[in-house]
Amino acid sequence: MVDFRGKFSLVFFGFTNCPDVCPTTMSEVAQVMDDLGEGADRVQPLFISIDPERDRRQGLTEYVAAFHPAILGLSGDDAATKDAANSFKIYFGREEDPSAPDGYTMSHSSGLYLIGPDGEWLRQFAYETPAAEILADIEKRILP
Repeated sequence: MVDFRGKFSLVFFGFTNCPDVCPTTMSEVAQVMDDLGEGADRVQPLFISIDPERDRRQGLTEYVAAFHPAILGLSGDDAATKDAANSFKIYFGREEDPSAPDGYTMSHSSGLYLIGPDGEWLRQFAYETPAAEILADIEKRILP
């Protein structure tokens, strides 16, 4: 088990076949990490898969690495995924879609969550919050 205490965490729930929300958010997170400079070592970005079986099969590690090497992709079994989603009070569900890979897509909440070094919830960033706004919030918290 990995413990993220001592670092701020940027947490996002998504899936690798997501056509827009996930890649947009991961791009914002990557920009934040680049712009944090030396402060980046105090932040751990996490991408938690809501479609873990398919995401592992299709390369979750490679997917997150394509955005930024600091982003850690996490996947568990169905029970662990539901528990993690419930702890953040996010919604996700499978939707049949014949045009999507494997005949389905996933709907999900689109928030990006900032968790403090002691595991405390700090805030939620809405979808399409500019990287500069996320960066400013984090810098306020990590700079003396």
